[in-house]
Amino acid sequence: MSLAALPPPRFTDPTVFGRVAVLLGGTSSEREVSLDSGRNVLEALRAHGVDAHPVDGIPALAAALLENKYDRVFNILHGQRGGGEDGVVQGLMEALGVPYTGSGVLGSALAMDKIRTKQVWLSLSLPTPRYARLERGADAAALRAAARGLGLPVIVKPASEGSSVGVSRVLAEADLEGAVELAARYPGELLMEQMVVGDELTVGILGDVALPSIRIVPKGEWYDYDAKYIAEDTQYLCPGMEGEDEARLGELALAAFRAAGCSGWGRVDVMRSRVTGAPYLLEVNTAPGMTSHSLVPKAAAQLGIGFEELCWRILEGTVGEHSLPQDDDGGAAA
Repeated sequence: MSLAALPPPRFTDPTVFGRVAVLLGGTSSEREVSLDSGRNVLEALRAHGVDAHPVDGIPALAAALLENKYDRVFNILHGQRGGGEDGVVQGLMEALGVPYTGSGVLGSALAMDKIRTKQVWLSLSLPTPRYARLERGADAAALRAAARGLGLPVIVKPASEGSSVGVSRVLAEADLEGAVELAARYPGELLMEQMVVGDELTVGILGDVALPSIRIVPKGEWYDYDAKYIAEDTQYLCPGMEGEDEARLGELALAAFRAAGCSGWGRVDVMRSRVTGAPYLLEVNTAPGMTSHSLVPKAAAQLGIGFEELCWRILEGTVGEHSLPQDDDGGAAA
């Protein structure tokens, strides 16, 4: 499907959705970002007449679903281990038969693990930076060997965190141990990745459509947590590329998204080498931020889709032709 073929919203009646839980907060390292995203989504859905209610975290959602309080879930939890992007809450909702936004169990779990996502991409010859898996407790010699194998500079990060949490740029071998110590504060495996010097780009995905890319130009040296959520001087150029380059980037992002088993909506992050112009896939975000600084809303706006309509369209993805509420005559309520 091309950008020009983006269809109109499928529904206009908010009662189609029934009672909606907006799942936010949680206990991951990205709790504060999720709370911000969730407040915005809740306000947007309510502005369109949706019967939407906030639910903070997975235990609260489980209790509410067991009591049949909600008909579907808008998942805007971020992260793992109490966040909603690692497949755990998706499994809960699948088991209870409750429709939800975003990717399913497989796509959520795989995309949360950057190492295994890379393995899938490489098996399909999709471009991604070279990497090394780091053993927790590895000595300095092992770290230096890994860095030399990839070639400095490198990126060191937790393999299963988002929002630039625990990420370091390493320009010299002397900084390796400090970078690993920071990454090791977070659960899961550790990843060392060849650093691609160039343009940072991101492509939002909405259904079967790649939204216009965004080229991110931070005021500082790189796009860290501060530049993402706090700073007001980060530039977002949309579309990030032009012509055939933009079209090819959208195709690559869609291929990467589908290869990871993802669906519904999300965001694919890419680096474009300043030397060769080649794109390199970094990761897939299956529940992207929906804050004032977030990227998917900026890309959707380029197509004339405002924040409220974007939230509506994402929620529409939870409604299949066989799951509409029934009216008294047995017909679809919409």
